[in-house]
Amino acid sequence: MPRPSFPKDRFDDLPSPHGRVGAHRSENPHMRGWVIFLWAAVATIVLIALGIFGTLVASGRVTLFPTPTPSATPTPVVTPVVDTSYNVSILNATPEDGLATQVKDVVVQAGWASDAVLAGGAGSSDFPQTTVYYLLPADEPAALGLAQVIGGARVEQSEVYQPLEPDARQLTVVIGLDRTSTPPTPTDGP
Repeated sequence: MPRPSFPKDRFDDLPSPHGRVGAHRSENPHMRGWVIFLWAAVATIVLIALGIFGTLVASGRVTLFPTPTPSATPTPVVTPVVDTSYNVSILNATPEDGLATQVKDVVVQAGWASDAVLAGGAGSSDFPQTTVYYLLPADEPAALGLAQVIGGARVEQSEVYQPLEPDARQLTVVIGLDRTSTPPTPTDGP
Protein backbone atom coordinates (compact mmCIF):
# COMPACT_ATOMS: atom_id res chain seq x y z
CA MET A 1 0.00 0.00 0.00
CA PRO A 2 1.31 3.30 -1.01
CA ARG A 3 2.05 5.86 1.56
CA PRO A 4 -0.17 8.84 1.42
CA SER A 5 1.48 12.11 1.20
CA PHE A 6 0.11 15.09 2.91
CA PRO A 7 0.87 18.67 2.18
CA LYS A 8 3.39 20.28 4.51
CA ASP A 9 2.09 22.59 7.17
CA ARG A 10 3.54 24.66 9.95
CA PHE A 11 3.75 21.72 12.41
CA ASP A 12 6.18 19.81 10.25
CA ASP A 13 9.03 22.21 10.86
CA LEU A 14 9.31 22.33 14.69
CA PRO A 15 12.65 22.99 16.27
CA SER A 16 14.05 19.95 18.10
CA PRO A 17 13.88 20.22 21.91
CA HIS A 18 17.08 20.12 23.94
CA GLY A 19 15.69 17.92 26.78
CA ARG A 20 14.06 14.58 26.88
CA VAL A 21 10.94 14.03 24.81
CA GLY A 22 8.26 11.35 24.87
CA ALA A 23 7.98 8.09 26.78
CA HIS A 24 11.58 7.06 26.28
CA ARG A 25 13.15 9.00 29.11
CA SER A 26 16.46 8.13 30.61
CA GLU A 27 17.21 8.02 34.36
CA ASN A 28 17.63 11.28 36.14
CA PRO A 29 21.38 11.73 36.42
CA HIS A 30 20.95 13.70 39.71
CA MET A 31 19.34 10.80 41.62
CA ARG A 32 21.96 9.07 43.71
CA GLY A 33 21.88 5.54 45.19
CA TRP A 34 22.57 6.73 48.74
CA VAL A 35 19.25 8.64 48.86
CA ILE A 36 17.36 5.48 48.02
CA PHE A 37 19.36 3.55 50.62
CA LEU A 38 18.65 6.24 53.27
CA TRP A 39 14.88 6.07 52.66
CA ALA A 40 14.97 2.27 52.78
CA ALA A 41 16.92 2.36 56.08
CA VAL A 42 14.47 4.83 57.68
CA ALA A 43 11.49 2.73 56.56
CA THR A 44 13.11 -0.43 57.95
CA ILE A 45 13.80 1.19 61.35
CA VAL A 46 10.23 2.50 61.58
CA LEU A 47 8.76 -0.91 60.72
CA ILE A 48 10.99 -2.68 63.27
CA ALA A 49 10.06 -0.17 66.02
CA LEU A 50 6.35 -0.59 65.26
CA GLY A 51 6.74 -4.38 65.36
CA ILE A 52 8.49 -4.33 68.74
CA PHE A 53 5.93 -1.93 70.22
CA GLY A 54 3.04 -3.99 68.84
CA THR A 55 4.51 -7.16 70.34
CA LEU A 56 4.91 -5.50 73.76
CA VAL A 57 1.31 -4.28 73.67
CA ALA A 58 0.01 -7.69 72.54
CA SER A 59 1.94 -9.54 75.27
CA GLY A 60 0.68 -7.17 77.97
CA ARG A 61 4.07 -5.76 78.95
CA VAL A 62 3.00 -2.28 77.84
CA THR A 63 -0.45 -0.89 78.53
CA LEU A 64 -1.61 1.90 76.28
CA PHE A 65 -4.25 3.31 78.61
CA PRO A 66 -3.52 2.19 82.19
CA THR A 67 -6.28 2.48 84.74
CA PRO A 68 -5.23 4.54 87.74
CA THR A 69 -4.79 2.57 90.94
CA PRO A 70 -6.90 3.86 93.79
CA SER A 71 -4.90 5.44 96.53
CA ALA A 72 -5.24 4.04 100.01
CA THR A 73 -7.32 6.20 102.27
CA PRO A 74 -5.74 6.60 105.67
CA THR A 75 -7.68 5.09 108.52
CA PRO A 76 -8.90 7.74 110.92
CA VAL A 77 -7.09 7.90 114.22
CA VAL A 78 -9.43 7.57 117.17
CA THR A 79 -8.46 9.73 120.13
CA PRO A 80 -8.91 8.04 123.51
CA VAL A 81 -11.39 9.78 125.84
CA VAL A 82 -11.93 8.99 129.52
CA ASP A 83 -15.73 9.03 129.73
CA THR A 84 -16.97 8.21 133.24
CA SER A 85 -20.60 8.10 132.11
CA TYR A 86 -20.15 4.50 130.94
CA ASN A 87 -20.90 1.51 133.14
CA VAL A 88 -17.88 -0.77 133.43
CA SER A 89 -18.01 -4.52 133.90
CA ILE A 90 -14.72 -6.17 134.91
CA LEU A 91 -14.34 -9.93 134.50
CA ASN A 92 -11.37 -11.92 135.82
CA ALA A 93 -10.57 -14.66 133.29
CA THR A 94 -7.43 -15.88 135.07
CA PRO A 95 -6.81 -18.41 137.85
CA GLU A 96 -5.47 -15.63 140.12
CA ASP A 97 -8.03 -14.31 142.64
CA GLY A 98 -8.58 -10.60 143.33
CA LEU A 99 -7.53 -9.16 139.96
CA ALA A 100 -11.04 -7.90 139.14
CA THR A 101 -11.17 -6.00 142.45
CA GLN A 102 -7.72 -4.48 141.86
CA VAL A 103 -8.73 -3.25 138.40
CA LYS A 104 -12.04 -1.94 139.82
CA ASP A 105 -10.11 0.15 142.35
CA VAL A 106 -7.99 1.64 139.55
CA VAL A 107 -11.11 2.50 137.52
CA VAL A 108 -12.90 4.09 140.52
CA GLN A 109 -9.78 6.16 141.30
CA ALA A 110 -9.87 7.45 137.71
CA GLY A 111 -13.31 9.00 138.31
CA TRP A 112 -15.99 6.36 137.78
CA ALA A 113 -18.68 5.99 140.42
CA SER A 114 -18.23 2.89 142.57
CA ASP A 115 -21.73 1.63 141.80
CA ALA A 116 -21.12 2.00 138.00
CA VAL A 117 -18.20 -0.46 138.12
CA LEU A 118 -18.94 -4.16 138.65
CA ALA A 119 -16.19 -6.73 139.30
CA GLY A 120 -16.61 -10.48 139.02
CA GLY A 121 -15.31 -13.72 137.64
CA ALA A 122 -15.44 -14.91 134.07
CA GLY A 123 -16.50 -18.32 132.84
CA SER A 124 -12.91 -19.29 131.98
CA SER A 125 -9.50 -18.93 133.57
CA ASP A 126 -7.26 -19.02 130.51
CA PHE A 127 -8.03 -15.80 128.61
CA PRO A 128 -4.71 -14.80 126.97
CA GLN A 129 -4.71 -10.98 126.83
CA THR A 130 -6.59 -8.30 128.73
CA THR A 131 -9.19 -6.75 126.43
CA VAL A 132 -11.69 -3.90 126.67
CA TYR A 133 -14.86 -4.68 124.70
CA TYR A 134 -17.32 -2.08 123.40
CA LEU A 135 -20.61 -2.46 121.53
CA LEU A 136 -21.00 0.44 119.08
CA PRO A 137 -18.40 2.23 116.93
CA ALA A 138 -19.22 5.46 118.80
CA ASP A 139 -18.02 3.75 122.02
CA GLU A 140 -14.46 3.19 120.72
CA PRO A 141 -12.93 6.45 122.09
CA ALA A 142 -14.27 5.64 125.58
CA ALA A 143 -12.95 2.05 125.32
CA LEU A 144 -9.50 3.35 124.34
CA GLY A 145 -9.61 5.78 127.27
CA LEU A 146 -10.52 2.98 129.71
CA ALA A 147 -7.72 0.82 128.28
CA GLN A 148 -5.26 3.62 129.08
CA VAL A 149 -6.69 4.02 132.61
CA ILE A 150 -6.09 0.35 133.45
CA GLY A 151 -2.52 0.46 132.14
CA GLY A 152 -2.97 -0.65 128.54
CA ALA A 153 -5.10 -3.35 127.00
CA ARG A 154 -6.41 -4.52 123.65
CA VAL A 155 -9.63 -2.84 122.48
CA GLU A 156 -12.17 -4.75 120.42
CA GLN A 157 -15.73 -4.22 119.22
CA SER A 158 -18.00 -7.13 120.09
CA GLU A 159 -21.66 -7.92 120.64
CA VAL A 160 -20.84 -10.66 123.17
CA TYR A 161 -21.01 -8.35 126.20
CA GLN A 162 -24.35 -6.56 125.94
CA PRO A 163 -25.43 -4.02 128.57
CA LEU A 164 -28.08 -5.23 131.02
CA GLU A 165 -30.31 -2.22 130.36
CA PRO A 166 -31.25 -1.45 126.72
CA ASP A 167 -30.19 2.22 126.71
CA ALA A 168 -27.17 1.85 129.01
CA ARG A 169 -23.68 2.43 127.70
CA GLN A 170 -21.29 -0.24 128.87
CA LEU A 171 -17.66 -1.21 128.51
CA THR A 172 -16.43 -4.65 129.54
CA VAL A 173 -12.90 -5.43 130.67
CA VAL A 174 -11.84 -9.08 130.51
CA ILE A 175 -8.63 -9.57 132.47
CA GLY A 176 -6.26 -12.00 130.77
CA LEU A 177 -3.23 -14.04 131.74
CA ASP A 178 -0.96 -11.12 130.81
CA ARG A 179 -2.02 -9.45 134.13
CA THR A 180 -1.19 -12.34 136.45
CA SER A 181 1.78 -12.14 138.79
CA THR A 182 2.98 -15.62 137.87
CA PRO A 183 3.33 -16.59 134.23
CA PRO A 184 1.05 -19.42 133.15
CA THR A 185 2.62 -22.86 132.94
CA PRO A 186 2.08 -24.73 129.72
CA THR A 187 -0.07 -27.80 130.13
CA ASP A 188 0.70 -31.06 128.42
CA GLY A 189 -1.77 -32.25 125.84
CA PRO A 190 -4.05 -35.26 126.40
